[in-house]
Amino acid sequence: MVPFGDSSGVWRFLSGSLAGVYPAALARLSNCQRRGHIRAMNTQPSDNVTVYFDGSCPLCTKEIGLYQKADGAERITFCDVSRAGASLPEGLTPADAMARFHVRGADGRLESGAAGFALLWSSLPRWRWLGRIVSLPPVRAVAEVSYRGFLKVRPAIQRWFKR
Repeated sequence: MVPFGDSSGVWRFLSGSLAGVYPAALARLSNCQRRGHIRAMNTQPSDNVTVYFDGSCPLCTKEIGLYQKADGAERITFCDVSRAGASLPEGLTPADAMARFHVRGADGRLESGAAGFALLWSSLPRWRWLGRIVSLPPVRAVAEVSYRGFLKVRPAIQRWFKR
């Protein structure tokens, strides 16, 4: 079950501006990219959500860019798994990381596919409604089937975007 509480809502309300959101999200991504790897994740819960995405996929990169600009993205670490020498969390192989979307929650659990999107969306205030809907078991099942269908056509979509 995806947690729906938001303990940082008061802080966002008090800060009042999105001015700090974009630089923070970009700093996390660029810091990860500068190192050329994904920071090692241990089994202990972290303070934030980590999104593992395929940066070699133009469509994936565009979608991740949308989330990086969203309110709340400063609490999310975005790491490109297509980078050489990526250090992945325990239980995630390089092949799996490139094949499917993965998200590690603040509680340390690793989700993929539709469940990963639900976790990411639940972490972003303006996307939270979608995360709640996709977290419902019947909706998640349909979303997972849809995601698997997308994965089958993803190579063709990638070729189209690279033109």
